[in-house]
Amino acid sequence: MCPIGLLTLHLELPGCNSLKEKRSRIKPILARLHREFNVSVAEVGLNEHHHETKIAFAVVTNNPVFAQQCMQKVVSFIEQQWPDTPILDQNIELI
Repeated sequence: MCPIGLLTLHLELPGCNSLKEKRSRIKPILARLHREFNVSVAEVGLNEHHHETKIAFAVVTNNPVFAQQCMQKVVSFIEQQWPDTPILDQNIELI
């Protein structure tokens, strides 16, 4: 059985005044993370809130340690690349 790493983040999007503006901020983040880490990524919650979002990332691998490390690298990358998008909560699971 292949382990699946799952990361769920609750992000704050200060300064967003509309859903259109929110989408324009989230879309490049999702694309960049997919490209940089080869993870599946999607907005999974708080879709109707302008100032917050929940995003999930998943990776399938043959090594649970790699899955854990990959998810931790995603968190660090977001904190470094988008300091104006604070992480309010995070949850890493290995399934």
